Amino acid sequence: QAQLRESGGGSVLAGGSLRLSCTGSEYPYTSYCMSWFRQAPGKKREAVAAIDKDGTTKYADSVKGRFTISKDRAKNTLYLQMNSLSPEDTAMYYCASDKRYWCGDGWNSQAAYDDWGQGTQVTVSP
Repeated sequence: QAQLRESGGGSVLAGGSLRLSCTGSEYPYTSYCMSWFRQAPGKKREAVAAIDKDGTTKYADSVKGRFTISKDRAKNTLYLQMNSLSPEDTAMYYCASDKRYWCGDGWNSQAAYDDWGQGTQVTVSP
């Protein structure tokens, strides 16, 4: 059974940094389009960043310049480096896999993704 598992969440003060990881098993996820989404309490799940087969990245405007998505294909692991965190970044963060090589224009739609992790909580205090 395909699985994705996130880690690295936690509580930090505003201005701090965290690095999230998402490790896949049973399938070479990092050979395909992968993304990070987040969902804050009472809000819809939103796309944060995506990376496709050859490493091309896409970001939501709200995180550009602060977050960096990357991957290690040898470890089948996706990362999200988050810097200059603010309380508005507080959310559950999920990784997702699309079994296509290229993320495409629909990268920020949940419907594009086949597999999801269970999430890791990020809490940023003022």
